[in-house]
This record gives sequence, structure tokens and C-alpha cells, in this order.
Amino acid sequence: MAKAFTPGLTVSARARYRARRILPLEGEVRVKVGDRVEADTVVAQTFMEGDAFPMKVAGMLGAQPKDLPGLMLVKVGDAVRVGQPLARSKGIFGMMRTEAASTADGTVESVSDSTGMVIVRGPRQPIEVRAFVSGTVAEVLPREGAIVENAVALVQGIFGIGGEAHGPIAMACGSHEEELDADDILPAMRGAVVVGGARMTAAAIARAREVGAAAIVSGGIDDQDLRDFLGHDIGVAVTGSERMGITLIVTEGFGSIAMAARTFGLLASHAGRTASVNGATQIRAGVMRPEIVVPLGSDAAAGAGGGTGAAGAAGAGAPGARALAAGGATAGVLEVGTPVRVIRDPHFGVLGTVAALPERPAVLDSGSKARVLEVAVEGGARITVPRANVELIEG
Repeated sequence: MAKAFTPGLTVSARARYRARRILPLEGEVRVKVGDRVEADTVVAQTFMEGDAFPMKVAGMLGAQPKDLPGLMLVKVGDAVRVGQPLARSKGIFGMMRTEAASTADGTVESVSDSTGMVIVRGPRQPIEVRAFVSGTVAEVLPREGAIVENAVALVQGIFGIGGEAHGPIAMACGSHEEELDADDILPAMRGAVVVGGARMTAAAIARAREVGAAAIVSGGIDDQDLRDFLGHDIGVAVTGSERMGITLIVTEGFGSIAMAARTFGLLASHAGRTASVNGATQIRAGVMRPEIVVPLGSDAAAGAGGGTGAAGAAGAGAPGARALAAGGATAGVLEVGTPVRVIRDPHFGVLGTVAALPERPAVLDSGSKARVLEVAVEGGARITVPRANVELIEG
């Protein structure tokens, strides 16, 4: 039987999930192997140096840099507050003295007799890495972080914005084909992961942010609505660091696209349970997909099915690693009967199953040749598309 390999999205009712939670620099790990953790449990903590505030103190006093150490009222290592005098000039016969005050809170880091500068270092900034998903600590990485494991229901989306969030799943639409609008967002959805059907409207996003929802998951989004929400176009960089007050994940693509019935049904079956979501997305090298992760229970990790997948690591300035999912043993295998989604026009968003994998390249409308496959879609029709134009829907 013919087979091929292609990138895929996971939609799985049960998978083993390992979240690698790593600090951006060494610190203290606050859990041990075997500990039970919740999504918001702090597993590791460190501190980053505060900002440096250089001040031309000698110039402010009208003094020579070499004289500055003798004019200081504080010494290196002292804590100072905004407005607190750092140094005082000698004046004339002890009169008409000038003072130079600190422009920041922090600690005196250095006093230079060559430049006349005083540097105040702001307070250290704490960085906490949380578990992201409830489960059991499977491994501790000394001074770096920990790996949290559990059995979960897992849905990977096409695109997302916003970082990590968690909350109970709240079904806002009754059907996977129903558009998510502002009227579907209720005050009771505060802190919830709101699940829509087809396109999420701009009004729905605004309303969800207003009521304090943690995230929205729906089939599609209009590209103009997304630009208006962000205030700029999406580039090719990694998303996920946006500070928009809510995380958005689309499972199918841009436009008025209904969520796949299978995905909608899986999320609906877990309504009321806590889900962890991450909107971070990268389409190019080092592909990352947004995820919705629903832990299946406190004792689920031991009985999880599927293989153990690779886990992400925290990048610079990103407190907390993005968790990656476990894939099955046949992840990426494309064969007859495999569920797929078409990811390029003119059939963008179409769902179906592989009906045939012709061995010979075919001539496309553009005149070029490419390896193709036939996709059986709803209603019994078949479409022929390049193999590069489909994405596997992994179970």
C-alpha cells in the first residue's frame, strides 16, 4: 500500500503529554519527582537583574569626576529610593551646597572616579515557571526546571496568538458550524476557555475580553478582524508573546470556516473540565502549533496511550517552556483512509480522507509537475491536490 509523510495536527481523545518547563536562566526548582501539580503551580523560580540607571552625578554637582567618591552620601551596595540624595557638593565655606538625588529605586552598583557616573541597579525581577498543565512531576532538571506528565485530550490548532492560559471549557455554540458572536459570550464565562463553532467575530473577541475570558477557541477568524485586534499585521515571527488580555486559537484557518465536527465533539465532551491553552505559533523552521490540552484525571498519566513526544524549551525572555505533545508511532504517515485538511487554495479548509496516492507526478494547472493525492470529501466527491497542500489530522 502506498504511503507518504506530511506534517500533521493532532486531535486526540487520549495521548501522553510531557510538558518541559524550563527557566530562561538557572534558578531554584521548587518541586520533586512524584509531586502532583496543578496548571498554576510554580515549578521553578529565578530572578533577573533589574534595569541599570546611570546618573551623571559629578556633573550635577559641578565637581570633577575624581572628587566624586569623597562627595558620596551612600556607598556601593546601599539601597536607595527615588529622590534620595546620593552625593552633596562641598559648596563655598560650607554653604550653597548642591545635592544630586537618585532617579530610581534600587541598589548603588558603582561609583566611577573617571566618568563621574553613579549606576543604580533596579530591583531584581522574579521569573516564575508554572506547570501549565496538571499532572505528575516525571523528572527534575536541577536548577533548570521540571517535566510534568499526564494523559490528556489534545487538540492542536492552525494558528493562535497570546500565551499560556487555563480555565474551564465553556461551550458557547451548539454546533461546529455556528458562528461565535458577542451574544454567545456570557458573564459566567469569566476565566473560561470559550469554545465556538465557525468564525469568531470581532465583537465576540471584544466581548470575551470584556468579561475576562481566558481564551477563545473556534474554527476560523477573519484576517481583518485579527489585524484590528492586534493593531498590526502578523509577520513570520513566533506568536505567543502578545499582551492582549486573552488567548485566541483557530483550529481550521482564516475566514468563515467551521470547526471540524470531530474537534468540536471532543472539546464538547470535556465541557466544564479545566483546559490549558497556548497560542504560540511558528509556521516555518521549528514548527510550533497552538494547543488545547485537557488533563483526563489525577491517575491518568500511568495509563496514557501513545508514544512520548519531544518537549520544548524556554527561549530568551520567555519565562516558561512551551509544552509540546506526544505523537503516536505513525505520526506523519499519509495513507489511504488518513484524515487530512487542505491548507492551500482553491480548496483551503476542506476536510476529507485520502482516497488514493498516485505514484506518478501529475501536471498541475500551473503547468508544473508534483506528487498528488486524491481526497474524498463530504458527499462522495473527490478532489486532486498536491501532497504539499494537505495537513494530516492525527488521532
